[in-house]
Amino acid sequence: MTDLESLIEGFGDRARTRVVGEVTHKDKSYPLYSMSIGSADPQAPSVGFFAGAHGLEKIGSEVVLAYMHTLLELLRWDRQSQERLKESRLVFMPLLNPVGIVNRTRSNGNGVDLMRNSPLDGENHSSAVFRGHRLSSKLPWYRGPEGVEMEVEVKALMEVVEKELLTSKISLAVDVHSGFGAKDRFWFPYAHSRRPFPYLAEAFALKGLLDQTYPHHFYAFEPMSRQYTIHGDPWDHIFEENRKRAGHGFFMPFTLEMGSWMWLKKNPLQVFLKEGMFDPRLPHRRSRILRRHLNLFDFLHRAVISPEGWFTQSEEMRALNTRKALGQWYEK
Repeated sequence: MTDLESLIEGFGDRARTRVVGEVTHKDKSYPLYSMSIGSADPQAPSVGFFAGAHGLEKIGSEVVLAYMHTLLELLRWDRQSQERLKESRLVFMPLLNPVGIVNRTRSNGNGVDLMRNSPLDGENHSSAVFRGHRLSSKLPWYRGPEGVEMEVEVKALMEVVEKELLTSKISLAVDVHSGFGAKDRFWFPYAHSRRPFPYLAEAFALKGLLDQTYPHHFYAFEPMSRQYTIHGDPWDHIFEENRKRAGHGFFMPFTLEMGSWMWLKKNPLQVFLKEGMFDPRLPHRRSRILRRHLNLFDFLHRAVISPEGWFTQSEEMRALNTRKALGQWYEK
């Protein structure tokens, strides 16, 4: 929180900062900050960066804060960065679950997993607990009681997306996590269903553009459902609700899932640390993680400013890319 507030102060009037909610823990209140930089035109192409939904995965917040720091320094001297932000907007919410970070828990202060808290049910009827459940807040992956409002943090997330991203003609979002597997994965929806994603042609074209631009990148670019499906995913809920609106803009959310198993393999003793399973503990490894995703974030910013390489497709090209994507990701 200190790092975030220092960055907010550093951006000064270059940024528009709001407190979109507040959570309390042990008589102490924590603000939920949202910060945007660049164009104030509601329709400007936009990218949102979110992190900290799970308190045990604080490296995600640190990755977004590191990107914010780099942008702050660039805006002080780099004319190209200044020009790019005249026609686009970047949005940041790097600390979605401050109480979870304080408590060193996956859930928020109410024991709710924020990434299982939306009303959208998964279509796979598996009873696996990790998919999200309503049994007890003492168990991980708890969705919250049925029929009640979503948690303050999730409602704040949705307000930021609604105000800053869904007004755009084209927008992307990245939610940064750590934990699954030994490889960094860049997931697009769906998380709740194994059905093909409606914007499959655009996702496939964007992957192709990333492959061509950074041929040595290390991301597994794929639908989340290729690994597992869950209940209550807020990003799927936002995406589906947006598609119901007449005249809605193009919005595609991603999850960057940094694979922490490699950190455990290289430093197995950290498995015994409550905060150590999902964060790199050694200083040199942490520094590497904080710098390794800057190219991806910059690529996404460039992609919304110059959508001709992936978004603007003929009907024939969309059909071709859809067929290729179905073969690559959904052939089973």
